[in-house]
Amino acid sequence: MLTGRVDRWWSLWMGAGTLACLIYPVVPSDSAQGVLSWAVGLAAVLVTVAGIRRNRPPAARCWYVVLASLVLWVLGDVAYSVSGLVLPVMPYPSWSDAFYLSAYPPLIAGLYGLARSRRQRPLAGLVDTAIIAAGLGLVYWIFVIGPILADPATPLLARLATVGYPTASVLMIAVVARLATRAARPTTSHWLLIIGSAATLASNVIYTLLPGVLPVAGDVIYVGFLLAYVYWAGAALHPSVGAPAVGELTERFGRGRLAVLTCSTLIVPAVLFVQGWTGVRPVSWLAIGLGAVLLFLLVLLRMSGFVTQVQNQAEQLEVLAMRDELTGLANRRLFEQRVRGALATGSPQVAMLDLTGFKAVNDRLGRAVGDRLLSAVAARLVAGLRPGDLVARMGGDEFAVLAPDATDAEGDAMVERVCAALRVPVQAGEHELLIGAGVGVAGADGTGDPAELLRRADLAMYAAKAGGDRQRRYDPGLDDEADAEARLGAELRAALDTGQFRLVYQPIVSLPDARIVAVEALIRWHHPGRGLVNPADFIPVAERNGLIVELGAWILTTACAQAVTWQRTHGAAAPARVSVNVSARQLAEPGFADVVAHTLAGTGLPAHHLIVEVTETAVFGGGQSVQTVKDLHQLGVRIALDDFGTGHSSLGLLHTVPVDVLKVDKSFVDTITMAGRHAVIATALIQVADGLGLSAVAEGVETAEQAAELCRLGYRLAQGYHFGRPVAEPDFHGVRTAVAG
Repeated sequence: MLTGRVDRWWSLWMGAGTLACLIYPVVPSDSAQGVLSWAVGLAAVLVTVAGIRRNRPPAARCWYVVLASLVLWVLGDVAYSVSGLVLPVMPYPSWSDAFYLSAYPPLIAGLYGLARSRRQRPLAGLVDTAIIAAGLGLVYWIFVIGPILADPATPLLARLATVGYPTASVLMIAVVARLATRAARPTTSHWLLIIGSAATLASNVIYTLLPGVLPVAGDVIYVGFLLAYVYWAGAALHPSVGAPAVGELTERFGRGRLAVLTCSTLIVPAVLFVQGWTGVRPVSWLAIGLGAVLLFLLVLLRMSGFVTQVQNQAEQLEVLAMRDELTGLANRRLFEQRVRGALATGSPQVAMLDLTGFKAVNDRLGRAVGDRLLSAVAARLVAGLRPGDLVARMGGDEFAVLAPDATDAEGDAMVERVCAALRVPVQAGEHELLIGAGVGVAGADGTGDPAELLRRADLAMYAAKAGGDRQRRYDPGLDDEADAEARLGAELRAALDTGQFRLVYQPIVSLPDARIVAVEALIRWHHPGRGLVNPADFIPVAERNGLIVELGAWILTTACAQAVTWQRTHGAAAPARVSVNVSARQLAEPGFADVVAHTLAGTGLPAHHLIVEVTETAVFGGGQSVQTVKDLHQLGVRIALDDFGTGHSSLGLLHTVPVDVLKVDKSFVDTITMAGRHAVIATALIQVADGLGLSAVAEGVETAEQAAELCRLGYRLAQGYHFGRPVAEPDFHGVRTAVAG
């Protein structure tokens, strides 16, 4: 609403003011012209005050300086009119000249302040203006000012007053050129300032250089001064006076400014050429020489500023290129350079560490808390190391430490300090978090290659994480393990592509009648050379290289399709549900629930006929894994918590994760028939399941005695070799021995 009012007032002022200026030459009397001139000037002062108070521009002080010059200019108009009415002959110079000349310094200072961008270095803008002024000043001195001062027929005071106007014009041109050629795109307010200043300059130059025109067209020329009033006041009143110009926040050396400065420096040879070619008067060697020296020194000063700016920017770019923005630590590039230097002068030790549980923090508490955690860990690592050691963030939640010229014992001690630093909970904002890390350390024995040293430390770190250790030192045997895992990973890829995998199904029976109510799908790999490969050997490899996602999708599709086939061929004897194991890596995939939904739709298996088995460790950290489980449950898929009691064993997990089935681990079933306390946990788990309305499946039942005891304790579902081994086609119609009650 305010902007609209300002726009209307601005339009009214610009229209009325421009009209008043245009009718000035046709006003019939000098007194009426004087009154009109006063009115326009006084109105410009009042409009400028109103614009400053209403728009509150950032450079308000500069605008008040411009306002002061307007006041002096109006006083000059008043003095000129009064002198013309009172005195028979207008003296020169008069009081009006004193006011006019005294108005130029605040006007030039104010315009210069308005020409500066918010991030411009003051010296750079001042030197640019000085270069323009020096070039123009040389021209004015040789062709205007010098001849005026050298004329003995004119009184000294008149000569000084006459010189004052072109001198002010030179400074005005320099400041206006600076305002028009700065890198930022001018706003409407800036354009009004430029137009008003150009109008003043045009009138001033004509008055100075072409005095013979004044008797004929003096009134028309004076219109330029009146237009300056209107446009300067309009610049203060326009709403854009408070807005930064486009590009103002980044000081750049624009093409326009470069062109103006280039022309200014070429003025010296141009003046020499003109004076030498015309031969009208002797060449002003002294003035040209002094002008050339002054321009050379100013350009040199400007170039030194450029050099300093480039050096500062180069240092900033180096910091950005070599430092991690979040933690301030060295980044991978700088770390690799330091490792290269350390290898050239000694035998360094390198430790690589990867935080455990960081993804869960990011998912559960948000990225901001994760960033604070990384910064806190970085500070903790830096504080725990010796002088001369280097800590780097290699990316994500992975860090590296360099100990230059250190022994294996010193490298192990460094790792101990790192691990000790992470044992204490870390404060990340309002959260106190306990974070762990897998750490691998390697020495430079037998290598001078930085990439090889980093590879060794990296390999040891992954070995530490895979083995459940906190730390691990590199040894050549890890290479063999890595090679074997790489070969196994390649064979897994080929096995999936050539159809070497098969599914077998183990019955889940009801107690006490031992009727098959569900089956669990288990994968088998019949390798053409190795024979049957144990899932415990290839599933972890598939987890680490990511192939488990594709392999898991194949298992899910095959199992669901088989369940539909059984229901169609066996009818009521077919298992009511098929259970599929899902890995932590699969649960962490944001689109896994969609994959399951697509599979169910594609195979035609109703969602409630599918059980997804997850482990406690896969969902204990929360985040995406828990959200995936919730999404699956909303689809109608039943959720089973596998190996319950052997993971984190948090009963609170049963409240955060939508669980339908608890699968009691075989370790609690093995000793259930023994006397004493061996059956306590199995008894407690069935009570928990019953209390929460969950189904409980006892795993690993191998004897009739175990089955009978489980039935006595209240278990109504079980699976194990006693009821059937995993086979491709279980016997759903076979007769089984019921469990005695």
